Amino acid sequence: MTDWLSSTWGPSWRSFQYFNLYRLVLAGFFLLAILFPHEWTGRLNLLPSPALIVLTGGYMFAVVVGLLLSMHWLDRFNFQLSLQVSVDVLVVSQLMYLAGGVSSGLGILLIVSLAAASLVGRGRLVLFYAAIATLAVLLSQIYGVVVNDFDQTSIVQAGLISAGFFATAILARLLGQRIMVNEELARRRGEALENQILISQRVVERMQDGVLIVKPDGCIGRHNPVAEEMLGLSGDAPVLLIDSVPPLAEALQAWRLSGNRQAAQFCGAGNCELRARFEHTASSDGEVLIFLEDVGRIKERAQQLKLASLGRLTASIAHEIRNPLSAISHAGELLREERRGDIQDRLLNILNDNVGRLDRIVKDVLELGRQNRAQPEWLRLDDFCRDFVEHFSSAEGLVPGVVHLHEPTPAMSICFDRSHLHQVLWNLVSNALRHSRRGPGSVRIELVRSNEDEQVELHVLDDGPGVAVSIREQVFEPFFTTHHQGTGLGLFIARELCVANGASLELLSTASCGHFILVGRNDTCLLPEANDGRAES
Repeated sequence: MTDWLSSTWGPSWRSFQYFNLYRLVLAGFFLLAILFPHEWTGRLNLLPSPALIVLTGGYMFAVVVGLLLSMHWLDRFNFQLSLQVSVDVLVVSQLMYLAGGVSSGLGILLIVSLAAASLVGRGRLVLFYAAIATLAVLLSQIYGVVVNDFDQTSIVQAGLISAGFFATAILARLLGQRIMVNEELARRRGEALENQILISQRVVERMQDGVLIVKPDGCIGRHNPVAEEMLGLSGDAPVLLIDSVPPLAEALQAWRLSGNRQAAQFCGAGNCELRARFEHTASSDGEVLIFLEDVGRIKERAQQLKLASLGRLTASIAHEIRNPLSAISHAGELLREERRGDIQDRLLNILNDNVGRLDRIVKDVLELGRQNRAQPEWLRLDDFCRDFVEHFSSAEGLVPGVVHLHEPTPAMSICFDRSHLHQVLWNLVSNALRHSRRGPGSVRIELVRSNEDEQVELHVLDDGPGVAVSIREQVFEPFFTTHHQGTGLGLFIARELCVANGASLELLSTASCGHFILVGRNDTCLLPEANDGRAES
């Protein structure tokens, strides 16, 4: 039943050392009883004699040597155990013979030694030990009957004690095997639990979300590296949540009071917007598990899904929409050449306006498929913006001065794809003009040198009402528009083109008017790695 344990069971040296300590106490008791006789020690019928002193002294020496070997020579376990048990059987059987045979009651000490040896050795060789003890007791008792006139009926007592040896050996063997099975099961479960903990730790460490555990007293117990980065924690030293991240501590307290399962949003390290979800753990300590999500990453993931859908759409949009749209536009031009009344003119204008709007949507969507193919070059911002203002004003039929360019001194340069920068400026200025008063200086383009030496800023401002606070986070989302003539793609495409050129486009949230800032680089013309291969193709 336990053969499968033979390759996994290891000797228990610690238990063997405890067994030797018991033997040391027993040997010391016998030696003291012989050297210092007393009334209660006289009941053992062991009268002091040189032979008895040599026997107990030798027993003490053998026990001490066995104890030292079990502590410093951790080898040949079965040999050491068998040798020590044999010494016990030999000495105790001799003491029992000198004390008058089995009637002295010393035979019980052999039963204790056999049981202990069986537990220490996990039941191995225990029948062998019982056989040795039986032979020693029977031979010494028979010798006593023949030589020293022991009571002949004591042979029966010796036989009963010998039967007790085997009974103890068998029971101890079964108990030892059960101990082996339980220890092996505990070892395997411990290894499985340790492996599960290691796997769980590795999974938590590799998670893109932050995970931390907060104790009932508000102290941060454990956290993964992502949570450490999100919250700006330092090291594994225990800190109070209220001291390190007060907004999260307040959200946790509100969750505990209300039990609301809705996620709480707050600003983490570096003004990063985070979302926290709270859950009770199954532990009895009342710990709380907190999951942290980067809101910006969630939005980016949602945006990537939108872009994937748009990518599939652009593959068929040219033939499926643009060709019928061209036919509608051509039919409208033919109708315009005929004689018509005011109602027909109004209907044709509506037709042309909507055809133009659909055409702009098609162009914007098709532009999404070409936005990352950047070919950067060094551009003089003042010259580029001056040409752009003239071109835009001419194309839109604006009087000079509606779009005003503020040129700095000295001149500044930027690393940007020429067509991309033109598209970005066109989208920004068109958006500003749409929401402005269309008066002199209603739209301003300002070139500003950034506080960072390697950056330049391009500001586009208008004198309109500005962007409402409630929609400022949505202005860069695709297909979001507040104007009936807008497509909802202009600002989205502008930001994507900036990212493709290693720049950024942001809305100044504190402005009372429309104010967009393009921040580019003027120290190097290297693009992000994602665009390097496309830029060279």
